[in-house]
Amino acid sequence: MSNSQWIRVETVDGAFDAYLALPPSGQTAKAPGVVLVQEIFGVNEHIRGVADQYAMDGYVVLAPDIFWRAAPRVELGYSGDDWARAMELRQSIDVEKAVTDIEATARALRGKLDGGAKIAAVGYCFGGLLSYLSAARGQVDAAVPYYGGGIHNYLGEAAQLNVPVQFHFGALDSHITPEIVASVSEAVKSRPNTEVFVYPNADHGFNCWARASYHQPAAALAHGRTLEFLAKSLSK
Repeated sequence: MSNSQWIRVETVDGAFDAYLALPPSGQTAKAPGVVLVQEIFGVNEHIRGVADQYAMDGYVVLAPDIFWRAAPRVELGYSGDDWARAMELRQSIDVEKAVTDIEATARALRGKLDGGAKIAAVGYCFGGLLSYLSAARGQVDAAVPYYGGGIHNYLGEAAQLNVPVQFHFGALDSHITPEIVASVSEAVKSRPNTEVFVYPNADHGFNCWARASYHQPAAALAHGRTLEFLAKSLSK
């Protein structure tokens, strides 16, 4: 996509790369922003495609390289050695440092937008957890976690959710069981403007068209719901 490039984001620990995708006009004026948070496979071709997708919807999108400390600009597939490497990176990453990287990304993104423009964090898998935490800690104006693994381990932070959050889960997801989804739903139900959607025939990773678990009807429905949610949540 011609309106995309890699930029550097500064943090107290150093700088990392992030994939920036602009709307078709190439303009950032009056546009809201999306911090797009990767799965455990890096800012790979699919995540860049999703960033471009949201840019085509009119958002300024910034996708940070979350694994930059251990494997800068790593791009992995979804099976074999790549899967093993992805799991290794996930197990070794410091979640708290990753959350500070989201904060730095949000700051960099806001710097590219008009004053007062709002931003959301949209994350998938591990990125779903990070988008949830960024919302609970007040880094963004809204969040959309897709099948966020590990959210149930941080439900103590749900009481701090003061921005709109929309959750998406697959009913067939063996990583995030119905019991876990129920615990998340229970924890966030009293918070303002939270929604939880479960897709009956969808598995983990249902939004990723490069994975065997891709489920087009669920992905299309979830994307539509996300766009409606963002339009409401990020309007001034």
